[in-house]
Amino acid sequence: MLPSPPLPDNQPDAEESVWPAPPGTQSAPPTIPAVKSSEAPSTERPKVKKIIDTSQAKAAAQQVAVQPVLKKKTIPPTVRATPTVGAIPTQKTERVETQSAPSESKAPWENVNRVPVWKEGEIIKVDISDLSNGGDGVGRWEDRVVFVPNTVPGDEMRVKLTKVKTSHGFGKPAGIVKPSPQRVRPACIVADKCGGCQWQQVGYEAQLSAKQHLVADALTRIGKLENVQVEPVIAADEQLSYRNKATYPVRLSQTKKVQAGYYRKGSHRLVNLNQCPVQDDRLDPLLAGIKQDIQDREWKIYDERVHKGHIKHISLRVGRRTGQILLTLVSRSIKLKGIHEQAQQWIERYPNVVGVLINLNWKKTNAIFGPETFSIAGDAYLEETFAGLNFHIQPATFFQVNTAQAERLLEHIETELALTGEETLVDAYCGVGTFTLPLAQKVKQCIGLEAFTESVVQAQANAALNGIDNVEFKIGEVGVLLPELETTPDVVLLDPPRKGCEPEAIAALIAIKPKRIVYVSCNPATLARDLRILCEDGGYSLTRVQPADFFPQTSHVECAAFLVA
Repeated sequence: MLPSPPLPDNQPDAEESVWPAPPGTQSAPPTIPAVKSSEAPSTERPKVKKIIDTSQAKAAAQQVAVQPVLKKKTIPPTVRATPTVGAIPTQKTERVETQSAPSESKAPWENVNRVPVWKEGEIIKVDISDLSNGGDGVGRWEDRVVFVPNTVPGDEMRVKLTKVKTSHGFGKPAGIVKPSPQRVRPACIVADKCGGCQWQQVGYEAQLSAKQHLVADALTRIGKLENVQVEPVIAADEQLSYRNKATYPVRLSQTKKVQAGYYRKGSHRLVNLNQCPVQDDRLDPLLAGIKQDIQDREWKIYDERVHKGHIKHISLRVGRRTGQILLTLVSRSIKLKGIHEQAQQWIERYPNVVGVLINLNWKKTNAIFGPETFSIAGDAYLEETFAGLNFHIQPATFFQVNTAQAERLLEHIETELALTGEETLVDAYCGVGTFTLPLAQKVKQCIGLEAFTESVVQAQANAALNGIDNVEFKIGEVGVLLPELETTPDVVLLDPPRKGCEPEAIAALIAIKPKRIVYVSCNPATLARDLRILCEDGGYSLTRVQPADFFPQTSHVECAAFLVA
């Protein structure tokens, strides 16, 4: 597996629309847009440039007069044909002067007289053999690796090179010569444009196989770990409508319309959406109406180029088991005219919406949420059920986006640990207690460590909500808190963000030397990096890795790695 080099219909803009529509929908063929008057071909004779010198004009006229007139050969009416629009007339016309017919246009690799060149803009033929961890298809041209988005292993592709290096390059599809048996029709009509999903055109079994190989490749290539047992990926029962949270950037179009959606891959060009097939379908009815209400209220939309305006994002979170929805506007100001009236209207219009909030983020940053969230109407949290426990979840705190798959991975962790009830377990990067509280029921003592204060407050509330009293939560950095523990834990569960564990956290973990470590990660590259240190410097052995598909239709994969001292 090669690495990538250094997440119902959507309603795209007119210029983004794709036809034909996906199965189950009706769509008229795309109409040919009217040509602007400034661009329309003229039926009038072109105006002749004025000749100022009248003597030159007369001489020119005399020369024209002595030119022989070539007569057009009349085509008999019986053989005239009226071609359909866009078709090439089959009737051959005779020319006054004999000319050789032009040769048929051929693709570069079909022209025996031309050898394709490794340069930007060139079209080459590439057989896609693999998928990268960035989501692109991977193929080879001569001795170079080529990365091509929206392709499937087994595709034979025409590829236009967009960027070339000595050993590798990037391209975009210029046509499918022969589709792969693993290619399927995407559920989303803007799947090839939106950066949220990379693999909607890839059959699900192929997605699972690719993710297993991506994990194994990272462990070998980055982690330098040999003979690692990487289990088959835990498949998701729902490959669509699985996400319990959607956060959409908001922009103004060139026509001053409020838009929300996802960015094109590798850019900040927005693909406008009204629905998204991987989000919980109970969120679909909200987005279009919210955008229109923002438009009607004339609230200012944030412009990242000049750092002006207010509304940055629309965030929707749903309890998969309860159906409760939180609607949050991320804004540079809470002073939005009529916000309380509008919030109440949203709660009345959408029965599942239990709370409307504003998250204040005034900084010029890529971070979506700011440090403060204000409740405008209804509740400040939604209720959810996870692993048989009740949780209160607020809009800005972390909670696994795939509820069902998180429960399945937790079951594998519990089985692997075979807890007896006598252990002390530390959950580092514990969040709101998603894994902490279910595991606390199976051990003697449980300690949760988390740097985000609001998450710890919610974790404590969730423990009280479920009557769990053998758990303690501490606020601070993991690397600082681990050495301060008064007891050596038997088990440490790590669940860091995508960037992985801080070096201080790894060093502290090696120093306290727990008997077992479970490392949960959504990034195989940083997982492999940290496992290498734990195994080489910490003396741990990696027994096996269990991937789980938390993110169908994308190249992302969750893993649980099990280590013993």
